Amino acid sequence: MSRGAAVALGKSHALRPRLPAPPTIVLKVAGGLALLAVWEIVVRAFAPAYVARPTGIARVFLDVVSDSQFAAAAAATLWAVVEGLFISIVAGTLVGTLMGRVAAVEQGLRYYVNSLFATPMVAILPLVSLWFGYSADARLATVVFASFFSIVINVCDGARSVPLDYLEVARSFRARPVATLFDVLLPSSLPYLLAGVRLAAGRALIGAVVAEFFISIPGLGFYVLYNSRIFKHNEAMVAVIVLVAAGVGFDALVKWLTRRFMPWARRS
Repeated sequence: MSRGAAVALGKSHALRPRLPAPPTIVLKVAGGLALLAVWEIVVRAFAPAYVARPTGIARVFLDVVSDSQFAAAAAATLWAVVEGLFISIVAGTLVGTLMGRVAAVEQGLRYYVNSLFATPMVAILPLVSLWFGYSADARLATVVFASFFSIVINVCDGARSVPLDYLEVARSFRARPVATLFDVLLPSSLPYLLAGVRLAAGRALIGAVVAEFFISIPGLGFYVLYNSRIFKHNEAMVAVIVLVAAGVGFDALVKWLTRRFMPWARRS
């Protein structure tokens, strides 16, 4: 084939219209249906009858979510997560701001904060159960431990990244320290705080479930453990789905708040 013919062929291919790509929602639904189909086929072919499968989960889903005991378990777990996150956000913002703006505090606490952040929460559960007993207080303490250090690290980085121009303007107008904190430092650190909250929410949910596994107190974690042990895997998977929905919903809420109230902080 001559060079001119090759160029003409290339142009003809370039001018050929491309097929439009399917909408994103169609691709997501198709991918999810494909995964569910593979799950169903593999379980039917190779797993025992009690193993969870999509059709079994769909069959028991409404009965489980309408059960009063399941509703009480879900409320206990999610309330512990919300309560623990509130404590972590308030205390973590205070500690993180001090670490970001006071060098002595940062040098004194940074090593311990990083070390405790990297500590697996499962490792501290025996100590927590000894300190707080086998009760809901131990679950709350585990949630706070799981989420607190994520807030501290992110707020610390946000407080250190405040532009010096902002602080100099506040100083030139003789702003009081409290006004500088609430009008300059915290608003500038807010994107870092929300990033820490997104990370802390996932860790808090995991901490609550792990605590319920270990301590055996009412909640979604214990619901999953109990139904798995009596071979009701479909019912256990319903609780897992509710946990996943809670985590995804909270993450979507934080993203919406970021887009709604901080348009300058969102990525292009």
